[in-house]
Amino acid sequence: MTDEPSGRESPYELLQRGEALIRGRHYAQAAVVLGRAAQAEPGKGSILEALGRAYYNSGQADEARATFEALLELDPSAHYAHFALGQSLRRLGRDAEARTHLRLATVLDPASELYRRAFARIGPGEPSRGVMPPRGPEPTEAP
Repeated sequence: MTDEPSGRESPYELLQRGEALIRGRHYAQAAVVLGRAAQAEPGKGSILEALGRAYYNSGQADEARATFEALLELDPSAHYAHFALGQSLRRLGRDAEARTHLRLATVLDPASELYRRAFARIGPGEPSRGVMPPRGPEPTEAP
């Protein structure tokens, strides 16, 4: 069902479908769907966050970096965006920049064990592997 008169999916429907694809671990497909949502609704934080996770988890670290930077332009105090940008930069081998954003995430949300562990792990030559978790309750494993 679509809300659009043209029969196209609304940005909200695209977001919902993209998040379902992420939950199903179909990250590349999610990035395509969420990219359409981001084009239809530029500057929407929830779409950018999901799109960034899809990019990161599909191995598109530079696209994830750019998306999380755009999210931080909307809300510079978004702790999850700092965390995710730090993880993306880390994958790109830009550890000094990653360290800054991971540190900001820990300062903005000092209760997050996930952020503290990611900040503690950052070190020279240690690539990040794993899946970018969704925002919300912390997973049992860090990315």
